[in-house]
Amino acid sequence: MAPFRGGLPQLGTQVYLTDSGLETDLVFHHGIDLPEFAAFPLLADDAGRTLLQQYYAAHLAVAVQQNVGFVFESPTWRASADWGHRLGFDAVALDELTRSSVELLASLRDGLDDLGPSFPISGCLGPRGDAYAPEELMTPAQAAAYHRPQVESFAASEADMVNAMTLTHVGEAQGIAEAAREAGMPVALSFTVETDGRLPDGTSLAAAVAAVDDATDGYPAYYSINCAHPTHFASVLDPSEPWTQRLGGVRANASRASHAELDDAVELDDGDPEELGREYAALRSLLPGLTVLGGCCGTDVRHLRSIAAHCT
Repeated sequence: MAPFRGGLPQLGTQVYLTDSGLETDLVFHHGIDLPEFAAFPLLADDAGRTLLQQYYAAHLAVAVQQNVGFVFESPTWRASADWGHRLGFDAVALDELTRSSVELLASLRDGLDDLGPSFPISGCLGPRGDAYAPEELMTPAQAAAYHRPQVESFAASEADMVNAMTLTHVGEAQGIAEAAREAGMPVALSFTVETDGRLPDGTSLAAAVAAVDDATDGYPAYYSINCAHPTHFASVLDPSEPWTQRLGGVRANASRASHAELDDAVELDDGDPEELGREYAALRSLLPGLTVLGGCCGTDVRHLRSIAAHCT
């Protein structure tokens, strides 16, 4: 059962927390080797599943303590065909692990109904190419064909929605939205930006949101920004511009470094959790519609606690 597929609760005004930088947390804080920066292979054995359960439980506890909702985001950012092939997983295995990821999150959601807040499950998709430097830009038709199998896996599960994260260009975002519409799945689209607040291909956030909305009749439930520090995009968020009202979430990096600098880094830059919490509060003051708050590279449960303290 997907209780929120017909109406996502995070579209209101209340804060919903989500998790933080899963991959960087596992690599740098737990010493886990993640080939291709992929966390989904951990679902294939008991030890990996236990580690993922502990990760999500720690973040969920922050939301429960603050009496706010929590969006469970599946660890499937890399669980698509090209990345799966590199890691030795075929289409059948990817489908099984994608559904298994939702089962794991659903087991954590069991028993939370009496708490009051809602706990939707989001199926995470990632870009086909490099999230920092895409090798080629996809057409909407190419993107829809590529991402359709993973979207359909989520549609056959208990996932309430799909969320495409770290998107670098409009064509891929539009194609994912079309695949989600075909599958009857609510979809959120999250763009990443460079230090100038523009997508890696140079497109402005305003133009990207407008282009996808125009092409899909506004199908996405909301848009988000992830894998960038608030100082990289806060200056382009003008609340008087209608497109900013379509923004519903932020999952920022802990570091102020550029994508190129993060690519070259050999040590984790986890920034200042307290400062990041204040920056999130400033974003919320600017755009109260930013309801889904979590982290990306370099963040962990410490950053989520700070975000919760400042924003709930």
